[in-house]
Amino acid sequence: MRIGNLSGRLNLFTDGGAVDVAEASGGRFSPDPQAIYDVWDDFAGWASTLGQVDATDFQLTDLQAPTPAPAQVFAIGLNYRDHAVESNLAVPDTFPPVFTKFRTALSGPITTVVLPPGGHVDWEVELVVVIGRRAERVAAADAWSHVAGLTAGQDISERITQLAGPAPQFSLGKSFPGFAPLGPWVVTVDEFEDPDDIQLQCAVGEEILQNGRTSDFLFGVPAIIEGLSRVTPLLPGDIIFCGTPAGVGIGRDPQRFLQPGDVLISQVSGIGELRQTFISS
Repeated sequence: MRIGNLSGRLNLFTDGGAVDVAEASGGRFSPDPQAIYDVWDDFAGWASTLGQVDATDFQLTDLQAPTPAPAQVFAIGLNYRDHAVESNLAVPDTFPPVFTKFRTALSGPITTVVLPPGGHVDWEVELVVVIGRRAERVAAADAWSHVAGLTAGQDISERITQLAGPAPQFSLGKSFPGFAPLGPWVVTVDEFEDPDDIQLQCAVGEEILQNGRTSDFLFGVPAIIEGLSRVTPLLPGDIIFCGTPAGVGIGRDPQRFLQPGDVLISQVSGIGELRQTFISS
């Protein structure tokens, strides 16, 4: 099942097009894309028995962030060994570093992003987990049962802000407007042959810059959920950026950052594509 945010309304997406959930359910479910995670089990049960319904054509440019207002946004750092090495940082051994991206940075899958003046803006393609059931002190073996689905994300990062000062400002440097595109939709876990082994890739134009698999995570999705939920409950609709593979701009020699006119294309297998066009301020 694929669900998402079409012009601010919750929709199911089929091979035939988009199905407005509030209309198809006769008002049983809210049109608010974020609200569905509070009633996830009820919704998933209803959707599984929906059968054939009329779907309408839609424009990809009308898609917005599938989880537009999560209560919490978690982001996992250094979750690939090669990315830790290219960043000149120690490879985490017990649990990875955790930060947040402020939710005003969230956007849909096809956007235009303004480059901060004087910044060094970098790319980080990531798998993003969407929580469907409250998770508190959850064992890794049970973690996937708390996941509503998966989506694609970009942890766009302005490195000067991120690394300046007496202590790094990860969250601040990664939260400019449009720095957290998501989408194009949330895909339920049952749609993946192996949710622990998903390919992700990003390119500028036709040049592939990152190419990795989630099977190479240092900490897989179950371990991440177990570790986070030991400290703080994960709430329905919360999202987790799970970490990026090697190939980011700051780790290159010479370093490379996004420029006006660049088009960043991010792909996650089984989910779809993000496309960000960068312009000067």
